[in-house]
Amino acid sequence: MKVGIVGAGLVGSAAGYAIALLGAASDVVFVDRNPALALAQAEDVAHAVPFVGSCRVSAGDYAALSGAGVVILAAGVPQKPGESRLSLLSRNAEVFADVIAQVRAAAPEALLVVASNPVDIMTGVAQRCSGLEAGRVIGSGTILDTARFRSMVSDHLGVAVQSIHAAVLGEHGDSEVLAWSSAHVGGEPLDLCARELGTPITAEVRARIDEGVRRAAYRIIDGKGATWYGIGAGLARIVQAIRDDQRAVLTVSVRTPHVEGIEDVVLSLPRVVGASGVSATVLPDIAADERAALRRSAEILKETAGSLW
Repeated sequence: MKVGIVGAGLVGSAAGYAIALLGAASDVVFVDRNPALALAQAEDVAHAVPFVGSCRVSAGDYAALSGAGVVILAAGVPQKPGESRLSLLSRNAEVFADVIAQVRAAAPEALLVVASNPVDIMTGVAQRCSGLEAGRVIGSGTILDTARFRSMVSDHLGVAVQSIHAAVLGEHGDSEVLAWSSAHVGGEPLDLCARELGTPITAEVRARIDEGVRRAAYRIIDGKGATWYGIGAGLARIVQAIRDDQRAVLTVSVRTPHVEGIEDVVLSLPRVVGASGVSATVLPDIAADERAALRRSAEILKETAGSLW
């Protein structure tokens, strides 16, 4: 499968690198308003491929996206230190209309995967501008937040992260909801497993992990200016699920008819992702306080998106 990446900056290039090294696509094509940057990223990634497998990596204009099965939208301005994702809205919404029109003209059958922040709002913008069905425009959403949550729980328990099943719901941002009540370890409820391992999930532990997950991006941005490796790998994981029709359950963001009484909002829930995009939602059974927090997150996103339409 051919994958196009519009925006060859830090996130786009990290996604291309991860896709190429994982063998998640046969072709990766970079497109950027700075052609020299797109070409440089393509060459650099292409030089890594011989060490691990086979993937053709190139750069071009929008016409080079022809035949792509997936186009990742990573164009836009970066998040500034201390800036919330939602505050990026007015700066990034302007970028999308023209980009999507050109992507759709070149690759009308492609699924769109949105990485630009604020990703939930920008996913809604992309879906409206493209005219595609909601499930064919997928925001990276909380796929990275969920990975951070699982990683921190894994560190606390001393259990492999692949055995941790937990999700972050709602906004990819400050109002996100860590779904503690539905978390499991190897099929066993998290709290029970933690007690058995002698590493109970106390209120202090929850607060530490919650803060660690919720503020991760801000810490990384303060330290090096932006985040790119984690989300690059997350985007590659979405591409894998689409290419192989895995029907994997991933916490990604799509337009959703109803969430906790809020209608028509774009946010993250566990979704079934395969060749046709998102085909279903698997809403976890969560505690009442988490449901209230999810409703509030949906309200925030709904209110923010309302300023665009």
